[in-house]
Amino acid sequence: MTATSEANASELAKVPSEPLKEGAASETPKEGAASETPKEGAASEIPKEGAASEAPKEGAASEAPKEGAASEAPKEGAASEAPKEGAASEILEETQVPVATPEAPAPEATAPAPPSEDVPSAPLLLTVEDVSDCSVTVSWEPPEKLGSQGLQGYVLEFRKEGASEWVPVNARPMMVTQQTVRNLAVGDKFFIRVAAVSSAGAGPPAVLSQPVHIREIIEAPKIRVPRHLRQTYLRQVGEMVNLQIPFQGNPKPQVSWTHNGHAVDSKRVNVRTGDQDSILFIRSAQRSDSGCYELTVRLENLEARAAINILVIEKPQPPSSIRLVDVWGFNAALEWTPPQDTGNTELLGYTVQKADKKTEQWFTVLEHYHPTTCTVSDLIMGNSYSFRVFSENLCGLSDSAAITKELAHIKKTDIVAKLKDFVQRDFSEAPSFTQPLADHTTTSGYSTQLSCSVRASPKPKIFWMKNNMNILGDPKYRTFSEQGVYTLEIRKPSPFDSGVYTCKAVNVLGEASVDCRLEVKALATH
Repeated sequence: MTATSEANASELAKVPSEPLKEGAASETPKEGAASETPKEGAASEIPKEGAASEAPKEGAASEAPKEGAASEAPKEGAASEAPKEGAASEILEETQVPVATPEAPAPEATAPAPPSEDVPSAPLLLTVEDVSDCSVTVSWEPPEKLGSQGLQGYVLEFRKEGASEWVPVNARPMMVTQQTVRNLAVGDKFFIRVAAVSSAGAGPPAVLSQPVHIREIIEAPKIRVPRHLRQTYLRQVGEMVNLQIPFQGNPKPQVSWTHNGHAVDSKRVNVRTGDQDSILFIRSAQRSDSGCYELTVRLENLEARAAINILVIEKPQPPSSIRLVDVWGFNAALEWTPPQDTGNTELLGYTVQKADKKTEQWFTVLEHYHPTTCTVSDLIMGNSYSFRVFSENLCGLSDSAAITKELAHIKKTDIVAKLKDFVQRDFSEAPSFTQPLADHTTTSGYSTQLSCSVRASPKPKIFWMKNNMNILGDPKYRTFSEQGVYTLEIRKPSPFDSGVYTCKAVNVLGEASVDCRLEVKALATH
């Protein structure tokens, strides 16, 4: 290196100190000398970092004031690059241009670099789809420019209001246009942005204009009354009452119970309320516990009500009095008065019973009978009867009954039997066949039967014949009768057993006969 080039290099090293303070590093591209530097890879890093403080690390001109022009110029390539671009004096003249006008306004060092064609543009239409008490769902449309390197996905980030750090939702780019940010706290406000990413880097982000406020979602209160409680709920005295009523509401609503418009008696009624239901419990119900129980679920200005009617009942008292009004023939008329206490519910009717004096056993005459008068019929002559009446409701019959004080006597009446002369009828009849024998064809070796029916009085004697020859006593034949039907069974007949069979019936009044022809076919042989 010559003395002239070293002097120029030393002056070159001194010049950038003033532009760094005034932001002249950003002016270098305007003069043309530094425009060549991005080709060598030194000054091209300045726009990416966006700060003047980074320029000394990337360019030779910024390092010269710190280390010395002569020593650093060969290391960083500023002096070596000068011959490629022209004489050192040309570089000096070009770099001295910002110093000539230090009062000129310079742009900020943090100004973003113009978008590169390799980086995608910002996503479009970033909107909030849904907000719950712990999550936010956002969606967007793909950017207009995907970049020359292609789109690898999107990176969604959120920042809490008042904080400076953006927190990524996904560590790696994801090829989705809708995403949910979860595990957020109620009451917080968040800014959300999304950027498209390619292999060349992330593009400019799309940011929501307003922060998203995470509020606790209010769910209107609602009561679900079980089906069996939608009508009057009946319990007997002494039984347990246990009502479990589900409800809904968010946040947890206030729950209260009233009995006939007043607060429930905590000494008799226990109320336990959870997050989703309320239980009303009475250990031993009394008639005073009957009435309308109303459940109220209130949440801020919203409320829901449900009324449940409870009726505690017991067995009724018996009728107040009963009397025997009249007795005639085989009938007795009764009359009674209703009971004073029906058991806190309406009566289903009365049950009337009778008992005769001899056996003293009670038999039910009428059930579920509503009138207070009745007539008991079909009483037995000569007996004396007592009557009693029970009251009945949903719990059953009353524990006791009203009993008549007088007995109903069914008197005997004078009855004269008029007997008619009995005419003896003679049922004697000579034998006659009501069903004759029928011709029959059978196969050799298969037992067959011949049947006929005879009517006669007195009972006739039956004779069986084959070709007018008596066959009784022959073991090949078996005879039997049932209800006037007589049957002859021929056991395993052969063609020899073919012929005319006759059945003859004989009694003291006469005789009758009937016959048929039997044909026995031999088995075919091959």
